[in-house]
Amino acid sequence: MKLLKAITGIAGAIALTTGSAFADDLRWKMPVAFATNLPGLGSPAAWVADNLTTASDGSIQVRVYEPGKLVPPFDILQSVSDGKVSAGYTWIGYDQGKVPAIPLFAAVPFGMKPPAYIGWYYFGGGHEMLQETYANKGFNVHAQLCGIIGPETAGWYSEPIETLEDYKGLKIRFAGLGGKVLEKLGASVTMMPGGELYQALEKGTIDATEFSMPAIDQILGFNQVVKYNLFPGWHQQFTAQYMLINKDEWARATEAQKALVEASCTAATTRGLAEGEYKNGKVLAEFQEKGVQADQIPRDVLLKLREVTQEVLEEEASKDADFKRVYESQQEFMESYKVWDTRAYVPADL
Repeated sequence: MKLLKAITGIAGAIALTTGSAFADDLRWKMPVAFATNLPGLGSPAAWVADNLTTASDGSIQVRVYEPGKLVPPFDILQSVSDGKVSAGYTWIGYDQGKVPAIPLFAAVPFGMKPPAYIGWYYFGGGHEMLQETYANKGFNVHAQLCGIIGPETAGWYSEPIETLEDYKGLKIRFAGLGGKVLEKLGASVTMMPGGELYQALEKGTIDATEFSMPAIDQILGFNQVVKYNLFPGWHQQFTAQYMLINKDEWARATEAQKALVEASCTAATTRGLAEGEYKNGKVLAEFQEKGVQADQIPRDVLLKLREVTQEVLEEEASKDADFKRVYESQQEFMESYKVWDTRAYVPADL
């Protein structure tokens, strides 16, 4: 009996010293807003789930649910906040109706390039401001940047956009703050998940749509319905995805488990950007063979779109204190970043 007690005591001590980092196993259900076969946009969610299981030696297990299988894509924030699911993976800009400042963390028209955004997010207080923004609107979530891709295209159309008048009366699916810009120009803007867009285009429910970058849009088959794919993606120079975690679940995690989530999401952000940058050029180069006309929006139209964008951003800042605070922080950062950006990088045509 003495020997048994001694062995038990030693085992307990070993468990406390070696197992304390993962005192309680985490078993999280994670609905996602994007199919995990979509490069850079949905693929990071699946990679993070697998990596967390491996890195934690099974202490953290995240089960991914494809769009609509557990929670509708646009309901992820509320479901995570309410504790119906432990986590979710989404483009948080979908929730601008509930949290007005949130699109600034998701995609900003004529905004930062991906490297600039992650610089501001990690080192300019962006991460902390995001937590405060959710808390100020009553949401019980911890948000972790967990993916980013480069510019989207400016959308898919049956006819090119040559003047601002071409947006007037156009029935178009357009996300985030860019949608507010087009509404100001007279477009009829709607929002629907990516999985519904092909059918909506085919049936004429919408005249045009934007969704993502070429490597993703080709998978969704937009080029089978309309043939004009316009550039540049003025409305989303970066697209950031996040892992949302119920704040009570986050509090239950140990410091080691939190560190693994943070490290895995940071790695997923790098991998998502890399995947898009690797694949987009080849897809775009092959568009002509598929009958796609990849056109540039005229510069004078872009300049006018930028003017309207500025009006929208200032209007939103005047209506919401969080929006104003985050927007001013980003603008302050960009003043110094532009000095670096314009001088340090070789022009694309060289």
